[in-house]
Amino acid sequence: MPWRNHPDPYAVWVSEIMLQQTRVETVIPYFENWMGQFPNVTTLAKASEQDVLNAWEGLGYYSRARNLHKAAKRIASEFNGQLPRDLTQLRSLPGIGRYTVGAIASMAFGMDEPTLDGNLRRVFSRLFDVGQLADSPEGEKILWSLAAKNLPKGQAGDYNQALMDLGATICVPKNPRCLLCPLIEICESRKNGTQELRPVLKTKKSVPHYIQAAAVIVNRGRVLLAQRPVDGLLGGMWEFPNGRVKSDPVRELTKVINAAYRLRVRRKEALGIIQHAYTHFKVTEHAFLCDCAPIPKNKNLKWVRLDGLDEYPMGRIDRQIAARIKKTTSK
Repeated sequence: MPWRNHPDPYAVWVSEIMLQQTRVETVIPYFENWMGQFPNVTTLAKASEQDVLNAWEGLGYYSRARNLHKAAKRIASEFNGQLPRDLTQLRSLPGIGRYTVGAIASMAFGMDEPTLDGNLRRVFSRLFDVGQLADSPEGEKILWSLAAKNLPKGQAGDYNQALMDLGATICVPKNPRCLLCPLIEICESRKNGTQELRPVLKTKKSVPHYIQAAAVIVNRGRVLLAQRPVDGLLGGMWEFPNGRVKSDPVRELTKVINAAYRLRVRRKEALGIIQHAYTHFKVTEHAFLCDCAPIPKNKNLKWVRLDGLDEYPMGRIDRQIAARIKKTTSK
């Protein structure tokens, strides 16, 4: 892992933000590319948001990238380009919570601080056979207490990383590899036969599925893009004008596009159907090549050259649509 034993606390910070809800093997190439583009806090602070989102594209949870960017600007202006060692100042930065503070403090600064990511939560829940809901306030309090109580003085960084690795490779969510585990002799849930039942988590709600229709408006080598609001899902990213439909996307396309963007489009042909699952819902998007009446003035709409689409950060659905446009127009 390229961030291990890295001399710059900045690298630890970036890796920990990237690793939130993302697998190590996915993060490694993104981390290496990021450090090539933004090797320190100062270069990140000076970068444009579009460049930052482009470098993050594909990792998801784009608020993490925007918070990194915001925090870098504060660090550059308030802390001389260096992550503060004061834990209160560190936690005041955008996107840095209790877990990230503990990870940076122990791994980058050598402080005796506990931390608790998903892997550590699972390891402690099994090791001490914690029956409370791990994602409840009571369960969190118990697990943080266990993390602090068992922290070896002077070795917090190695200890936290070792247990993260244990959770990622052996104490995995399903079918834990107990016979390979170095802690098998002291694992309470192994003794009690409850390892498959730990951690105890809240029952997940059913995932809603939405149908959307997108208008792909191409004219003279350019295509119309819309920029999403900064706040919310995929904030600040670019997309093809689209809207959620209740039934038939073919029939509802013109209505939803006009309602959302005041664009009067005429459907020409189907471009394709793209499916994607987000954390809390699923989307099936029907994309159509369209003609359009004169475009009204709208600061969130922009004509972009087809050969320049890669310069605009997009979510997975719109990046797949962009690939299909290039394929269609190149014929």
